[in-house]
Amino acid sequence: MKLQRKNMLRASALGALVVSGALVLTACGSDDNTKTDGAATGKPSAAASDIKCGDAKGKLLASGSSAQKNAVDLWIKNYMAACSGVEVNYKSSSSGEGVVAFNQGTVGFAGSDSALKPDAVEESKKICTGGQGIDLPMVGGPIAIGFNVAGVDKLTLDAPTLAAIFNDKIKKWDDEAIKKLNPGVTLPSTAIQAFHRSEDSGTTENLGKYLKAAAPEAWTYEAAKKWPAPGGQAASGSAGVASQVKAVDGAIGYFELSYASSQSIKTVDVNTGAAAPVKATGENASKAIAAAKVSGTGSDLALKLDYATKTEGAYPIVLVTYEVVCDKGNKADTLPTLKSFLNYTASDAGQKVLTENGYAPIPAEINTKVREIIATLS
Repeated sequence: MKLQRKNMLRASALGALVVSGALVLTACGSDDNTKTDGAATGKPSAAASDIKCGDAKGKLLASGSSAQKNAVDLWIKNYMAACSGVEVNYKSSSSGEGVVAFNQGTVGFAGSDSALKPDAVEESKKICTGGQGIDLPMVGGPIAIGFNVAGVDKLTLDAPTLAAIFNDKIKKWDDEAIKKLNPGVTLPSTAIQAFHRSEDSGTTENLGKYLKAAAPEAWTYEAAKKWPAPGGQAASGSAGVASQVKAVDGAIGYFELSYASSQSIKTVDVNTGAAAPVKATGENASKAIAAAKVSGTGSDLALKLDYATKTEGAYPIVLVTYEVVCDKGNKADTLPTLKSFLNYTASDAGQKVLTENGYAPIPAEINTKVREIIATLS
């Protein structure tokens, strides 16, 4: 209870600091929709009058990204409290699994930490009769690099060094490249144990985008949901990677910030070339994400992020989570509930819930477009 109260106070402070129009996400996930952990408190805060149930009825299934799980838990708790007889069930798995489920027609929407690829859009046309899958941004935030090195409480790394670590090129914690970035820190000769996701993951893809943009000579792989580099050890989901980092001396891995916060895992400060290394915080991630531009066409609102930013205080390893839906051809029996639920998540009340629980709203100009497109779903 003390830790939860501490997280709530930290979340409130963050909400007060975040600049209007920024995106922040500190997410983690249990697969139980009745529970929340990490930064989220699970406490409903929306009045029933804020939620328009309309013709919503029955059950709406969804699955995908674990990065947005706490946010979806909060929304579902409030929505189901307001709309009796309606059930929304979100299965936290991975972005890749969510998109597959969506294109198989087994869920009404999917959560994905990366925008749909052209082949996935093409495949979606088989399910979205007369239309296709589109990306609607809802939340975003930092991907933390967690580490566990006995005797080391503070660690700074840059993109080339991170690339070499995850590419199995740097094998010991007292490597000269790491020492150079951490003057005054006593680094042991402990072997580096690098952990990555075992399944297709949008978090993996966003880390890859950062490494490719900020250290192209050291990271020659194209960004993809599947882990591309040799070496390292695999673990299932962000929760699995965080658990391994927590348990193994010499470990390093990547996951959404609240996995680190909830398990007291130390995180790397990133040297971006700015005046000072940047900590993994929601506020710092918001400085990088606030400059996102819409790169999608038509009803698709995929965003383009600057992963190589050197803006002072901007944390560059970030993600945006999308809700993937059909623009046309949604199932008639779930369409009213889909629109009603997403109208709530994109509403001022829905976004306020995020702010109150350690998240922040989508930039107003983008969120306005999201609402407009939700209204046209058919």
